[in-house]
Amino acid sequence: MTVAEHPPTDVDAVEHAVHRPGSGGEHILQDEIGSVARADRFYGDQLRDRLLPRMIEFIARMEMAFIATSDEHGECDSSLRAGPPGFIRVLDEYTLAYPEYRGNGVYASLGNLVENPHIGLLMVDFTDSLIGLHVNGRARVLDDDAFRATFPGQARDRTAGRRAERWVVVQVEEAYIHCRKHIPRMERVTQRREWGTDDPARKGGDFFAAKGTPPRVPRPPRRRFPSTTHLGGGSARALRGRPPAR
Repeated sequence: MTVAEHPPTDVDAVEHAVHRPGSGGEHILQDEIGSVARADRFYGDQLRDRLLPRMIEFIARMEMAFIATSDEHGECDSSLRAGPPGFIRVLDEYTLAYPEYRGNGVYASLGNLVENPHIGLLMVDFTDSLIGLHVNGRARVLDDDAFRATFPGQARDRTAGRRAERWVVVQVEEAYIHCRKHIPRMERVTQRREWGTDDPARKGGDFFAAKGTPPRVPRPPRRRFPSTTHLGGGSARALRGRPPAR
C-alpha cells in the first residue's frame, strides 16, 4: 500500500479538524450533512486571512456595509453603516477602519464592541458586480484624534455633518466572497443626503408607529429553547457538551 493509499487514521482526523478554518459548529453540521469536501474546497479556494488586492479595490468603492456585533452574552445586533465611496479605509492588508458619524446616541454596536471585540462586516455591490465580501475580525474603537495620531496621513472629511466622531479599527482575521446567486440587482438613483441632521422627519420620524406604545408587554409562557434544538440529536449533544468559547 502506498502512502497515498493509506487510509486516514484518527490522528489524521484530529489534525484535519484542528487546522480547518471555521467554527466547531460549522464542522459538525458539515459532517452531519455530508458537505465536508465542498466546505474544504471553499475554505481552500476563497477564505483568506487578509485583504487581497481585488478585495481592497472592492472596499474602496463601497458606500455601505452591514455590521454584526454581539455583547459578552452573545446577544446579537446588526446595523448599517454608509458613506461616500472610500468611507471604509483600508489601512493595510490586515487592517481596515470605518467612521462612526453622529447617530441616535444609543451606541448599540459600539457598546457591544466594548464587551466583545468580535465583528463581522458584509459589503455588497447591488448595482454592478452583484457580489459580496465578508470581513471578520477583532475591533477597537478610537476617537477621531486618537485615530489620526495612530494612523497619520488619513484625510479628514470636510462635508458638513459628516465628520467622524469615532473610528472602528478592525484587525482582519477572515475575508471571503459572498456569492451572487441570490443578490438582487438594484438601480442607482441620485439622492440628496441629509448628513448630520436631527430633524425627525428627515431621519425617518416614527415610521413604524412605535412612539406611544408600551415598550414591553406581557408574553404568554413559553419554553426557552437552547440554540442547538434545530440540529440533529448527535450534533446538538456535541455542541452542548463543548466548553464555552473564550
